Order: sequence, then structure tokens, then C-alpha cells
Amino acid sequence: MEYFPVFAQLTARPVLVVGGGDIAERKIKLLLKAGAEVRVVAHTLTDTLHQLYSQHRIEWIAKEFTADHIRTVFLVIAATNDEVLNQRVYLSAQQQYKLVNVVDDQARCSFIFPSIIDRNPIQIAISSGGKAPVLARLLREKLESLLPQHLGAMATLSGQWRARVKHKLKTITERRRFWEKLFNGRFDQLLKNHQYQQAEQELEQQLDQDYQGGFVSLVGAGPGDAGLLTLKGLQEIQQADVVLYDALVSEEILDLVRRDAQLVYVGKRANGSCISQETTNQLLVQYAQQGKRVVRLKGGDPFVFGRGGEELEVLTEQGIPFSVVPGITAGIGATAYAGIPLTHRDYAQSVVFVTGHRKTGVEDKHEWQSLARSKQTLVIYMGTLKAPDIATCLLRYGRAADTPVAVIAQGTQVTQKTVVGTLAELPALVKNMPTPALIVVGEVVKLHDHLAWFGEQTVLNNLPTDDVVSNPKEVAYVG
Repeated sequence: MEYFPVFAQLTARPVLVVGGGDIAERKIKLLLKAGAEVRVVAHTLTDTLHQLYSQHRIEWIAKEFTADHIRTVFLVIAATNDEVLNQRVYLSAQQQYKLVNVVDDQARCSFIFPSIIDRNPIQIAISSGGKAPVLARLLREKLESLLPQHLGAMATLSGQWRARVKHKLKTITERRRFWEKLFNGRFDQLLKNHQYQQAEQELEQQLDQDYQGGFVSLVGAGPGDAGLLTLKGLQEIQQADVVLYDALVSEEILDLVRRDAQLVYVGKRANGSCISQETTNQLLVQYAQQGKRVVRLKGGDPFVFGRGGEELEVLTEQGIPFSVVPGITAGIGATAYAGIPLTHRDYAQSVVFVTGHRKTGVEDKHEWQSLARSKQTLVIYMGTLKAPDIATCLLRYGRAADTPVAVIAQGTQVTQKTVVGTLAELPALVKNMPTPALIVVGEVVKLHDHLAWFGEQTVLNNLPTDDVVSNPKEVAYVG
């Protein structure tokens, strides 16, 4: 982080602006809006600045700059087209340990002006660290269209009630839950409609209620790429008190969780240790009964081989309210990133998702005759350990030995790895692949060569000579 983002209180603080042209005028208008006491050094002023000077809204203290002008000000801005003068201003400010900005000269800036979204008192500042100011402006324009105009009114009214809310609700958790519920409910709509009196009545009514119960959100994190997390999923993890996550949730997604939330790992680790499903269920109930907002964050989609249904059954038995936020399952996300469409009019008219890992003690009862049909895509989750058995069964029930097969590991992430071969070669394809991995069987895998788009580097995989694969292609994707 090259620049530390801060919001400076400039009300009644002296700020020196060296320059009186159009650029200086723009900076001065911003400074006045922030309540600064603006002092100007310039040979001449624009008509607007001269008018501000006549109205005693700015001070025109000198025509020639001296280092002494900096001594009593809070920060300094140089906005002239004289590089020598700008350099003098910069060096003088540096020597006196004053924050200085030389406009359009990043090397001579100890602070920079970000692009600003103003919903007073809500302010959002966007900066590229001086590298791409046009990009920062474009981002600001996009955010402007997303943020409602009544945010300022919402913050102002909330601030007026903050002390009373703090007096009524004693803990930080209670207060945060109260505000989150308020900002996402009728209060928001009333302010949007400029019904300020009714909004305040709604706030008071909500405060008089005394809800203490917890809540669980079952959230699908998607296959790994943080960009595939849904908007609602993002909202849930940023409102959570506790997040229970498994091994398939990527670090990039965990970085999006609210910073003061408690993170609890409840998945399998590389060394083989794991948290039992029963323990996970108990933790969900325990945290919810403590009145906390809990997110159960699961890789992919929680209802696709994710035991989400089992966890919700436990919550139902305990009378704990919950919601479900679907996620993009690996069978859809990883195959899309590998350039493998699951259906195609020329190759497959159906797709079947199946797990290669069944509950301990449960007999394998896959209907292999149905799974071995042609003109369909078979997507197998957690199947690498059983790959030899899977290949044997599919071949036995009629799937051709030369049926295209892909194995995809770490799908949608920059480390995604895909190997392609045939069904007869499947046992060798899975060797040395990271786990868990996804197995895709079907003619649609042929399209991988033409449609692979995620990444650029393609290399050949050299398998041991005793493997049955003749020359499968491995594609290692580098983001």
C-alpha cells in the first residue's frame, strides 16, 4: 500500500495553495467545501478566485512564494505550471515536515487527491496512487450510479440516534445487528422517499423491540475465484459475527469476510485431520443460540454434494432461523474456465452430476448403465481416488474407451490445472493432480482445445512409461 488512506479534518485549518489558475481554482473549491482556511500565493487570480477573495472567503497573502509561508499551515498544494517554483514549494514543505501535493506530479506528492463520492456525511475516496487517475475517475462514476442519494440523510439521522441506541443496546454485537437490520429494511425505503418523520418513527419502533436471537446463513462460496461469489453472499459474510468455513473456500474469499468476524475452520486439512459433521452441526447451533449472526461458508454450492441439507435439518430441529445463498458449483465454474461446455447440440443433450465419494459405510449403488450413456456429459466430484473403479465401470457398461475425459483441479483459480485424455487413460490422468479434482467425461471435452480461454501457458504432460496414457495434453493455467 503506497499511500495510507486517511480523511483529514480541515475545518478552520490553514491550507496554502501556490497558484491562481484554473487548476488551483478547482482545488480551492474542494478545500472550501471542507471548511479549510485557504491562503493563496499567486501573481494573478482567475475571475472566480478574485471574487472569492473579494468576499473574504480566501486570503491572497502574497504574489511571490517564500518558505516562511509554509510554517503555519496544515498542508500545502502547488498548482502552477512553473516546474522550478513547484520544486521549491515541494522541498520547502518536505524540510518543514508538511504534507504537500504538487498537482499532476506524483513524485512530488506526500499526499494525493482521490476521486470523491460525496453523500455527506458519507464519503468514499478512490485512488490509484497517482498511477491511473482516469481509471479512478471511471470507477467513481460506476459507484456513483450504485449508491443512492439518500445515504447522507441516513447517516445523519443515525448519528442523531447513536447515543440513544448505545444506551439501550449494551454490546457491540447488539448494536451492529440493530443497525444492519434498520439499514436493510423499511427505514431505508422511507428515507429514499424523503419521509424523514416516518423514518425516525420507524427507527424508534425498531429500537423498542428486543430481539436477541441468532441467525444462520448457509452461503455458497463458489469454486474459488472471488469474483464468482454472489453479491448476496458477499453481503452475508460482511455482516457475520462468526464464519464457519471449509477447506474448499479460497483465501481470496476469506479476505472478503468482515475483519472483526470470528473465523472457524470446520473442514479437512492436508494432514488428514478434520472436524466431524456432528461437531460442525453443534457449532452452528451453539453460536446461533448465543445470539450471533452465523455464516456457514461452503465451497461451491451448499446443496450440491455439500451436506447443506443435513446442517439445515439440525437447525430446523433446534428452531433456529436460517437462509440459503446458492453458489456456483464446481461442475459449472471449473468446466467453464476450462472451456468445456456441459451441453452442446452436437455432443451432449444432458449432464449428470455425481459424487465419487459416498458416506462411510454406504454401499456404492451408482446406476452405471445410466451413467455410461453416450450423448451425455458426466461430471464426477471427488472421484480421483476411485478413478480406476470409475473407468472400469463406465467401460463395462458401454462407454467407449476413447471417450474424451478431462480432470480439473483448483478450478477457476490462477493455479487451475487441467489434463485431457480418454476414458481408458483416466487412472493415469489423475496421478499427480492436486485434490480435490473434478472429472468430466463426454464428447464435449473435445471443445476444450478450441474454447479454453483462462490462462495462456500450454505444456505437455510426461507421464511414467508404465502408464496407459499415450500422450495426454496438460494445460496449466497461469493467471
